[in-house]
Amino acid sequence: MNPQATQAFVDEMWMDSIVPELVEYIKIPCKSPHFDPDWEANGYIEDAVQQIAAWCGQQDIAGLELEIVRLPGRTPVIFMEIPAQGPSNTGANTGTNTEDTILLYGHLDKQPEMTGWVEGLGPWIPVMRDGKLYGRGGADDGYAAYGSLTAIMAVQREQRPHARCVVIIEACEESGSYDLPHYIDHLQERIGTPSLVVCLDSGAGNYDQLWLTVSLRGMAAGTLRADVLREGVHSGYASGVVPSSFRVLRQLISRLEDENTGRMLPDYLYDDIPEQRLEQTRKMAEALGDSVYQAYPFCDGVHPMADDNVERLLNRTWRPSLSITGVDGLPPLESAGNVLRPHTALKLSFRLPPTVDGEQASRRLKQTLEADPPGNANVSFEADQSASGWNAPAVAAWLHDSLDKASLSAYGQGVMYMGEGGTIPFMAMLGDAFPEAQFMITGVLGPNSNAHGPNEFIHVPFARKLTTCVANVIADHAHRS
Repeated sequence: MNPQATQAFVDEMWMDSIVPELVEYIKIPCKSPHFDPDWEANGYIEDAVQQIAAWCGQQDIAGLELEIVRLPGRTPVIFMEIPAQGPSNTGANTGTNTEDTILLYGHLDKQPEMTGWVEGLGPWIPVMRDGKLYGRGGADDGYAAYGSLTAIMAVQREQRPHARCVVIIEACEESGSYDLPHYIDHLQERIGTPSLVVCLDSGAGNYDQLWLTVSLRGMAAGTLRADVLREGVHSGYASGVVPSSFRVLRQLISRLEDENTGRMLPDYLYDDIPEQRLEQTRKMAEALGDSVYQAYPFCDGVHPMADDNVERLLNRTWRPSLSITGVDGLPPLESAGNVLRPHTALKLSFRLPPTVDGEQASRRLKQTLEADPPGNANVSFEADQSASGWNAPAVAAWLHDSLDKASLSAYGQGVMYMGEGGTIPFMAMLGDAFPEAQFMITGVLGPNSNAHGPNEFIHVPFARKLTTCVANVIADHAHRS
């Protein structure tokens, strides 16, 4: 690939076509079904599907076929097929479709609004500042369809051979991808057996080089609730006699978490960390230094957890953790009277090591939380999301060489490998279904990009170079040995 010509083409596509598309996409409040149960009636997911599909269908890609696939009662999927171009290594596939295949994946559904956006910004308000496009979903990962097709176009413009490509853009990822297995079964023959999977839904340790994700944590989430009264009672009359529902939950959470350190307590939430991942984490800590924690918007004086950056990275990528992401039963401060409340409910979000089974962990968490409740309160833990993590197979020599060469060409520095603290359920599904596949899991969620939170942005200059790296890997894949 001609690096200058390829980057020039990609840059032109991003600035003239992709950025304007992302501006319009950010305006669409296409929240994932978990956060918008009436998604079908509201129509925002359909709006995003139509916008992205319309752009994709207009691109100059030889043999492109596009279909919006719909299963009853499920979010739609954009499914695209691009035939192989020129002679390429056919690999060793055994699926129904035996033609060598690259699978490219992304999603278009979004997390909810979240509070705390700075003045002038908002989840559905696209704003470009200093090369960063702010707004919900651009980086996570509305750009994936645009970036994937642009990379394929770049390869074709250079008249380089490439394998057959399949692009899948789902609309349920932020809800745990519970619709996606049904589509994978439905489309199995058309997908075939990928020898390379490219996913653009992950992160980056900095904006100075290509980052390959080699592990993802799993998750288990649900609502923990304690009821002590049928209705609220004057606190002067009830306190000291009626147990506090808040204290009941506090005691239950102490079964799971050391409140002094944040360390999770049950052994079933842990697994051994592979030595290769430990070594990659050490290299990542050396490369990033104190930016490992300085990238976070700490309040003045707040200290990060753990004593060194290696431990902080391992905490974020290979160890379990608990976040309380929502609360019910507590009135706003301005309307909080002297009442002992009848119930308290907390939304618990657990991150799990990549090799811990998400569904099994969810079942055991329920047992731990509901057993022998304090004060015999009415306690329930209702799980609503669970997903296993993912640990990558060994990176093939050809893929490492391709990634390193692409990163050096685009950024001036070699590729870096990292574990990621988030969850992409589709990767675990694909890892189980296609154990011989190689994976290029990468993305644009670098420092301060704040996916799911306020002031989320996509770093456009970084994304342009990342797109070129994907193009180079697609081209090199055709000649792998």
